[in-house]
Amino acid sequence: MKQWIALAAVACVSAGVQAQAFPGTKPISIVVPFTAGGPTDRVARDLAEALRKPLGGAVVVVDNAAGAGGSIGANKVAKAAPDGHTLLLHHIGMATMPTLVRNIPFKVDSDFEYLGMINDVPMTLVGKPSLPAANYKDLSTWINANKDKVNLGHAGIGSASHLCGLLFQNAIKIDMTTVPYKGTAPAMTDLIGGQIDLMCDQTTNTTSQIEGKSIKAFAVTTTKRLTTPALKDLPTLNDSGLKGFEVTIWHGLYAPKGTPADILTKINAALKAALKDPEFVKKQEGLGAVVVTDKRTEPAEHKKFVAAEIAKWSPIIKAAGVYAD
Repeated sequence: MKQWIALAAVACVSAGVQAQAFPGTKPISIVVPFTAGGPTDRVARDLAEALRKPLGGAVVVVDNAAGAGGSIGANKVAKAAPDGHTLLLHHIGMATMPTLVRNIPFKVDSDFEYLGMINDVPMTLVGKPSLPAANYKDLSTWINANKDKVNLGHAGIGSASHLCGLLFQNAIKIDMTTVPYKGTAPAMTDLIGGQIDLMCDQTTNTTSQIEGKSIKAFAVTTTKRLTTPALKDLPTLNDSGLKGFEVTIWHGLYAPKGTPADILTKINAALKAALKDPEFVKKQEGLGAVVVTDKRTEPAEHKKFVAAEIAKWSPIIKAAGVYAD
């Protein structure tokens, strides 16, 4: 009996040492499955800064691993050591990859530990500066008059701009010529330069361009108008005639399956603290993003939400017949 008690005490001490050791001196890497400079990358870098203090001053870095609709970066995390030092920050792509990516090398619902949601990001329908339309009504008229000529840029198959573009084409029942880019930055550069006509992208990527009047903005994709100064005068697509149109790009945090429960608890607590960090909140609000404060910050609710999003997007992607190989 005494031996059993002694062994139990040793086990408790060992567990306590393990909990206290994380994160230790090893850097924590947040993998972003898209190129540097894009909207998801920006969210990750802001979050990395906000996580350092609640994680005891840990070094938190961002690792960009783009490609295949976001599945390359996600797979990197799925196969990483489950020690809490490699995390995945992904957007709505976590819900679209199961349908969008052929031969996906992991299972979204069982190869990750869900840590909590980060933010909800509205989308904006924007156009090149020379586009002959002052508002959405003008834009709709122009699109209908130039059906065979209109092109729509996006940041690659599986990107937020690609998904929003699919939903927009489906809503107006017009198939446009889509132009894929290797990331949001080159797509935005060509939109500003007039090489492409339209794009539907996250406010985290378009707000500064709208403020600078380097692109035209026609509508937002939320059901209510936004309060961000640069976007508050934009109508919603729902109010502009596309009844029921709504798409918000959300971001969540994940760890490899099998990461110890005590480490997951520490990361979740740090995430919740980061989401309340005034500087992080200010940065997100300035970009039109809304920091999550509801029950989706809990791992179980986060996972439940993603399952519902998979059910929502699967038929849309299948109907479009697009895949990321």
